[in-house]
Amino acid sequence: MQTLQKTPEGSRIDNRGCKPTEFEMVAKTLYGLEELLAKELTELGANDLQIGRRMVSFSGDKALLYKANFHCRTALRILKPIATFKAANPDEVYEQVKEIDWSNYIASKKTFAIDTVVYSQKFTHSKFVAYRVKDAIVDWFEANDMRRPSVSVTNPDVQLHVHISHNDVTIALDSSGESLHKRGYRLEEGEAPLNEVLAAGMILKTGWHGERNFVDPMCGSGTLLIEAVLIALNIAPGVFRKKYAFEKWDDFDADLFETISSDDTHEKEFKFKAFGSDMSPKAIAITNANVKNAGLSKYIVTKICAIQDLKDVPETGILVTNPPYGERLNPRELMHSYSALGERLKHAFAGYNAWIISSNDEAFEQIGLRPSGKFRLINGDITCEYRHYEIFAGKRKEYITTTKGPAPLLIKKNTNEV
Repeated sequence: MQTLQKTPEGSRIDNRGCKPTEFEMVAKTLYGLEELLAKELTELGANDLQIGRRMVSFSGDKALLYKANFHCRTALRILKPIATFKAANPDEVYEQVKEIDWSNYIASKKTFAIDTVVYSQKFTHSKFVAYRVKDAIVDWFEANDMRRPSVSVTNPDVQLHVHISHNDVTIALDSSGESLHKRGYRLEEGEAPLNEVLAAGMILKTGWHGERNFVDPMCGSGTLLIEAVLIALNIAPGVFRKKYAFEKWDDFDADLFETISSDDTHEKEFKFKAFGSDMSPKAIAITNANVKNAGLSKYIVTKICAIQDLKDVPETGILVTNPPYGERLNPRELMHSYSALGERLKHAFAGYNAWIISSNDEAFEQIGLRPSGKFRLINGDITCEYRHYEIFAGKRKEYITTTKGPAPLLIKKNTNEV
């Protein structure tokens, strides 16, 4: 992260030479999705990209900030840094924060909240850091004979993000507010629902963009199905979102955001369908409710069916699924579930590329197939592997030497491959 130089207008020019109308931003994401997020930002017109751990820094203008929030499928939030400095303890953080001209960011009549993320042995209590930052902001207003703003945890006008790594501290404006993974289309959730950002990242990692059918035979509450169709149609994930934090900023350009959010010229046709099944009638009911709320019933077909009973599948397609890892099933049921999945892959999904995420290595072995790729991802606080299987009929050697059908989707190697 570069040290930012302040200008009287409150804009930022960093030492990478951003244009006066541009400023530095940071997009947060999940582990393993950094390169996908960088690609999304590049396609939106971002400059000066630098990939870090669970984040991508970049530069751009106000329009790009709006676009990143509205269009990025793999971003959790978009931050606008306002200061970076070094500190060895919370008191030093207090002194540095008090040096910032807070009138550029928080009006006296407005409210604010502070979110703190700490990766440091020197700072052992993130809430205490947040408390000291709050004190510094309030004391700055009082020292300048200005009415102090109030803290509001539930619905603040300005949301601040404090990130500490070792002794490097970044203070940023959070332009997103509620995490961007909360798209807004889910009416109900099943047990252990898949994060929407992770679901979108899993799909994008396969290289699929709607060129064939999509199948999830253990669909749960339908997140993979919905994210897949949004990708196939190229519908921005922000269409369901009701609000962003930047809409409360003093420099919010409502006309500009309306132009960005109402532009549907990038959308495209999806000539195939997404097929979902699950053994739980409750899960299918939840999926159907969420699909209907997203307005995607035309593209998604669901049915109640255990994996071992699944027979009628599309002739060509891609399979992506998130089976149970072991938290909700006893070991025997879990092993049987993965064994049945492997049996169905071999006998019902010839010609498919199958992608499966799980944290259970023993369960993976029950599939009985050799993966052609393994990638490390994090689902919540669970470290998982995302495995890719090329499914073919007969022996692998015969398939490789004789097949003349469509080539499997190309998988770009990256640093997350195990």
